[in-house]
Amino acid sequence: MTDSLLNPADPPERQITKLTAICTALMNRVETQTDADGAAYAQFERAVVLEEEVRRRTSELETALRLLNESNQRLSDANTLIERERRDVESALETVQEGFALFDQDDRLKLFNTRFCWGLRDVRDRLLAGMRFAEYIQLASDSAHLRLPRAVTREDWRSGRMDSHGQPHANLTIGLTGDHWMQISEHRTANGGTAIIQTDVTDLIRAERATRDNLLDNQSQVIRAALDHLVQGVAVFDRDARLVLWNSQFRILTRLPPTAFRIGADFERVAEQLQQLYLMPDADTRTRITDWVRDQRKRTAPVFQELSDMQGRTLETFMQHLPDNGFIISLTDVTRERATVADLARVNQSLEQRVRARTAELQQALRGAERSNAAKNRFVAAASHDLLQPLSAAKLYLTGAKEGPHGDTIAKAEQALQNVEDIIEALLDISRLDSEDDPLDRYGFPLVDILRPMASAFAPLAAAKGLDLRVMPSSAHVISDAGFLRRILQNLISNAIRYTPSGRVLVGARRQGNALRLEVWDTGPGIREADQRVIFEEFRRLNRRASASEGMGLGLAIVERACARLEHDLSLCSVPGRGSAFKVTVPMASEASPAPAHEPARDGDLVLPDAGLIVLVVDDDTQIREAMVDLLDGWGVSVLEAGSYAEALTLLDEAGIVPDAVLLDHQLGEGETGLDLAREVEARFGRRPGRIVTADRSPALVEACLAEGLGLMPKPLNTDDLRAFLASVVPSGG
Repeated sequence: MTDSLLNPADPPERQITKLTAICTALMNRVETQTDADGAAYAQFERAVVLEEEVRRRTSELETALRLLNESNQRLSDANTLIERERRDVESALETVQEGFALFDQDDRLKLFNTRFCWGLRDVRDRLLAGMRFAEYIQLASDSAHLRLPRAVTREDWRSGRMDSHGQPHANLTIGLTGDHWMQISEHRTANGGTAIIQTDVTDLIRAERATRDNLLDNQSQVIRAALDHLVQGVAVFDRDARLVLWNSQFRILTRLPPTAFRIGADFERVAEQLQQLYLMPDADTRTRITDWVRDQRKRTAPVFQELSDMQGRTLETFMQHLPDNGFIISLTDVTRERATVADLARVNQSLEQRVRARTAELQQALRGAERSNAAKNRFVAAASHDLLQPLSAAKLYLTGAKEGPHGDTIAKAEQALQNVEDIIEALLDISRLDSEDDPLDRYGFPLVDILRPMASAFAPLAAAKGLDLRVMPSSAHVISDAGFLRRILQNLISNAIRYTPSGRVLVGARRQGNALRLEVWDTGPGIREADQRVIFEEFRRLNRRASASEGMGLGLAIVERACARLEHDLSLCSVPGRGSAFKVTVPMASEASPAPAHEPARDGDLVLPDAGLIVLVVDDDTQIREAMVDLLDGWGVSVLEAGSYAEALTLLDEAGIVPDAVLLDHQLGEGETGLDLAREVEARFGRRPGRIVTADRSPALVEACLAEGLGLMPKPLNTDDLRAFLASVVPSGG
């Protein structure tokens, strides 16, 4: 009756109002109606039952609202952190002297500093986050401040700019009104986005143009002087090396006395006087020139030489053979050109220093951004660690109380805590994948170690939805990080079951040369091509009506990042209305020797030894320790509890009891660890079966535990794993 009168979609207040009206009507009917066979009393009983149902529904709705408010608060905190990190990055970019902008992989403007488009003022004021790259180019091409070369239209410039955008790297210089120039450097980022750097090169262009104009003016003067007055010094000698012709410029350049210039003057005499005024590089040069003059057969090759005096003046000498076996000497004063070359070298060196300085500034800004990202990852890891501590205590309390009168409610609360734990686990995975300092452990292992547990774990979930789940066996060995490959397949299979209303889910492997392609097929609704990139973003779900218990949109984000870190190719093919297929390509291994796979035992499948176990529990967190003691007491296990390293040793000394097993927290305060305590217990009583219970899941700690013969149980504790461990322990007295 309640199901037909109440609409579950109504707000809780509306449902309570309806139920109250129903109760009032029924009570009035019972009070006013008389019935000899007791029908009125039966209706009263139904009203009482209905009121109890109202209270139960109200309690459930209040619990759901509280959980929803908590989730919203966490989401708000995460958004606040992201916004703070964005402001830090924007502040760092504002310190850069160049204009900077970043477009994402969808070519949408993500962020930019105030220097971006400094020369296109009418464009800068119209920039908006989310603007497409093509819109930005359209604004730039229409800008009144853009100065285009002759014969280049704005449409041509816009088309060329879009063509260069398709390249991995592009550099171009554009002219602006007011004789300003801007250099644009465009680079593709690792995730497919685009970074643009705009540099003011006006001073550089003007300096280069001024230098070029000076050179052109000098050359023009030389040409005019050569035509009008033969500015080049020219002297002609006959076959016997005697002077026959010269111009006034030759005498001016050589600064020889007028008596040196007479018809028939011997070359050696002229050369001797030149050597008194100008320096040659070395004696070999003088000998080579003398031999060239004396031997007519050697004159076929021209001779170039520079002469310089003590004042820094430089003459370029060119000696050329003539058809009548004579030769001609031309002198050119190249002092200014050499000085210009030196100036250009200094300008170039200055520019290189400026480029290095700018590069250093950009690298510093990039390092700052990387430090901010690393700080974010450390914060996520630390926050997740702190959250796992109280979650562990809560799960232990709930496990011990499930058999009470409120078992259903406690089971729901436990499921809610499990959902929170899954989200924290996902955040930890993303933090680890984003950290380059945390290497992944790749090794060869049989694929069946992952596929067989997957088939057992997901079979009940698929059966509950009426889906046909098939996991095809494979004898292949692959090279990967087993933990993350298991997480990849787990997320893909879970998504396939979640979004497939009917039909089947197929998991298999195909050989691709030296690799193996793992495929997860489903007959779900499919994914539109426009959404096939969106689904890999964090906290993005296409089915927005899904509840938090069905995931927070982190599964596929972890899949993409894990595949990228492991260098496993990830692809997706989907047909809307017919289904989807996710494919992960993994390198194959010839053999492997991993630890044998096992499926975790379920609570109730294992029976603890009849003889009571004695377990030493040490944890500095009082809540977790008390919850652990309550749980173990409920299982019939005797517990020796301590809150520190010293307290545990004192307890063992006073009690005189040898524990059958130890459950030790890793961080016990004051620099002492559970590993240290395990070594002390072993020194006193011999090696005891034990587990290190911690929220720290680093590979280094796992290896340290294995080296001590201990296992690691991550917080929050999995009670099935804890029961399995205790079931494997044989009491000392037994």
